[in-house]
Amino acid sequence: MTEYKLPTLRRNFSWTFAGNALYAAAQWGMLTALAKLGTPQMVGQFALGLAITAPVILFASLQLQTVQATDARGQYQFPDYLALRLITTMLAVVVISGIVYVAGYPLETTLVILLVGLAKAFEAISDVFYGLFLRHERMERMAWSMIIKGLLSLAALTLGVYLTGSVVWGVVGMALAWALVLFGYDIRSGVWVLNHFSETRDSPGPERGSASKLRPRWAADRLASLVWLTLPLGFVIALISLEASIPRYFVEYYMGARELGIFAPMVYIIVAGTTVVQALGRSTSPRLARYYAEGDISRFRSLLLKAVGVGALLGVVGVLAASFAGREILTILYAPEYAEDTDVFLWLMVAAGLGYVASFLGYGMTAARYLRVQVPLFALVVCSVALTCWLLVPTAGLQGAAMAIIIGGVVQLGGSLAIIAHALRGHEKKGGTRS
Repeated sequence: MTEYKLPTLRRNFSWTFAGNALYAAAQWGMLTALAKLGTPQMVGQFALGLAITAPVILFASLQLQTVQATDARGQYQFPDYLALRLITTMLAVVVISGIVYVAGYPLETTLVILLVGLAKAFEAISDVFYGLFLRHERMERMAWSMIIKGLLSLAALTLGVYLTGSVVWGVVGMALAWALVLFGYDIRSGVWVLNHFSETRDSPGPERGSASKLRPRWAADRLASLVWLTLPLGFVIALISLEASIPRYFVEYYMGARELGIFAPMVYIIVAGTTVVQALGRSTSPRLARYYAEGDISRFRSLLLKAVGVGALLGVVGVLAASFAGREILTILYAPEYAEDTDVFLWLMVAAGLGYVASFLGYGMTAARYLRVQVPLFALVVCSVALTCWLLVPTAGLQGAAMAIIIGGVVQLGGSLAIIAHALRGHEKKGGTRS
């Protein structure tokens, strides 16, 4: 049998970056299409749908993609991850429906939120297949899925809004596009990967006849064990999403859907840098986990520092762009009315830089299996953002919301640095460091 050779880190990053970049561009394009074809209120309804559904769906995800990708010892197999994801996704849809029922939004806003939740459910199931692709460093499979999904959803939402003048039909198109990619590409790719790569060896190689491993495994003991492992990460990702959503809640409550429709597209520009962060984080996570598990702390530290340096550089570029061309950027991407708050845009770019660096440290914490300690850290981050919004948004408006995001970034960065330092010291005391 020919020994399987791991792809280079550069190849992994290239594919992951391509997929993330084009998908993020398509997501950005949907907001732009809503801004140009519709009204700020329509953008606000769509943003509210994302803000309400994201924390629920992400909590239900339990970050299984990351756990799969960093499962260097093969503790669980794909059928375990798939079974748990199906259960939690169905529960998430029920919870979102309950939230909408209790909130009592107008009919159109209610439909938008429910349809966004349905689309996110399809995406959540695709996500567990992405974890499989990452586990075996088949980044091109994930990249093509994201590219196809991004382009189809952009076309479907734009066409729906253009033909009907309603954001509801646009979101219907988006949900159908995501379902089509799941059933037409992701599942087929999952079969291919399971037919070619072992789920039980650290260095995966060919393993024929594995298509049956695509079926969920409903083993209660294994599912309970996996939930216990991943539940802290579920709280963490929900808190991260809640951190991003809280300023939107306050803006919508105190200022209305129109102002939320102005604020949300400015925040979304941060995605340009987040694309690089996610691509590099996803492509380096399996290596970071392997280095830490093998006790190769020097390589772990070196790779993590390089990633953090990229995050800091992205932050500086964003601040400079907002300082010298903020008004032009907002006018070109959206419309002149979106460029009235360039000072808010500048503060958001400062917050973005802090977030990029902290995100890379988050990948390091997860690779080192420091999972539970992240819960109190992000709970503190959420509380700091909520408190700052409560104090500043009623008086300072959108600028107060931007300042709240900065405060949250400072808290997250400081706490993440402390946890990473503790992880490295603890490993070195055990004699885990290798030259």
